[in-house]
Amino acid sequence: MPLTEEEFVWRLRLSALLICGLIFELAYCQKDAQQKQTTPGRRPKQNKPKLGKSTDKGPRAATGKPKIKASPAAPAQTVLTQVLNRGKFKRVGETISVQSGDTLELRCRGKPVQWSVPSYLEEDDDGRLRIVQQERYGVLTLVNTTGADTGEYTCFPMYCEDTDCRKEYQKANKVFVFFPDPHELFVPSSDYYEVIQLRSNWPTVLPCQVTSPEAKVTLHREFPPAEVAVDGTEISFNVRKGMTIHRPRPYHAGALFCVASLGNLRQSSTKYMLIYVNYPMAPPAPVIQASSGSVGVGDNLQVSCSVIGEQDVGVEFIWEYPGQQIGRPLYTQENISPVAGGSARQQSKSVLLVDEARDVDEGMYTCTAQNLQGAKSVSTTVKVVPKVKPKKPLTNKTK
Repeated sequence: MPLTEEEFVWRLRLSALLICGLIFELAYCQKDAQQKQTTPGRRPKQNKPKLGKSTDKGPRAATGKPKIKASPAAPAQTVLTQVLNRGKFKRVGETISVQSGDTLELRCRGKPVQWSVPSYLEEDDDGRLRIVQQERYGVLTLVNTTGADTGEYTCFPMYCEDTDCRKEYQKANKVFVFFPDPHELFVPSSDYYEVIQLRSNWPTVLPCQVTSPEAKVTLHREFPPAEVAVDGTEISFNVRKGMTIHRPRPYHAGALFCVASLGNLRQSSTKYMLIYVNYPMAPPAPVIQASSGSVGVGDNLQVSCSVIGEQDVGVEFIWEYPGQQIGRPLYTQENISPVAGGSARQQSKSVLLVDEARDVDEGMYTCTAQNLQGAKSVSTTVKVVPKVKPKKPLTNKTK
């Protein structure tokens, strides 16, 4: 049936409307695709291969990064710090002061570490000292402190191989801690008198340690009462050690004590009884000599042992001889005589006497000379031979 003119116009308009809709839809999709490609920070999603069993039968290349074996880290340097209030830390110097009654807390970096404290604390463990090893450091805590706790505190890092550990002394950190006490200027001691040897070849320390580095200390002699000069050369004072006599002499012997002054407080230390001992410079060098290397039965024998050394240095002689095995008694003569030449040296001598030698007296004679520096032995051998009877003179017989 043929369309009328009105129907034809209506269908033409409808077709045009559909064509415009399609064109508009196509333009919108194209614009959206361009925006996705140009948006910053966004990348097209890549297709990832699904995890599963590979169907490729050929060799597979390694795609992971190579593993690098870490080298052992060098040990951290040991550091000794003092723990202050509210978690504050302070690196310590050679000395620190903590008021008596307060708590001392030291922290030493290292794993593990070992501590050394004044002998007073090691001997009298009353629960005030606590040592704990943490993950990377050790902690020393001392509560209810007193002036007696004054002394040196040392932290030793430990070097360990498996279960075997040893102190690394060259890496030790130490600090001398003073505990100022308003009533005790000297570190307390249980001894009223302390005997100290004055060795002629070694400095002597009088341990009159103070609890406060601010105290002024002088040295005094008990009898006759007098103050002893501390000139820094012959005698010096160190606030951490006490008085040191650098080259002891006989006139230093006697009863000495220290006096400390701080403000209106003045106190005396323990009295030190100094006994002078003339120490030798080295062990003795004995020389042994027998009166004869061969002695007849019934004859007397003398074996001498002599030492030349410093004056006033005692030498002890010890003998070993063949007759000891049967209980033959020891007879010796000893004497000391000056060595000529004015060299302040002396000869010490011991002579072993053997009366009426017998076969049992044959053998080795050993002399050991000993002084305060050591001992040395020397030996000699003696033979005992039968005594030859003198032959009677021949006489002419006449008939």
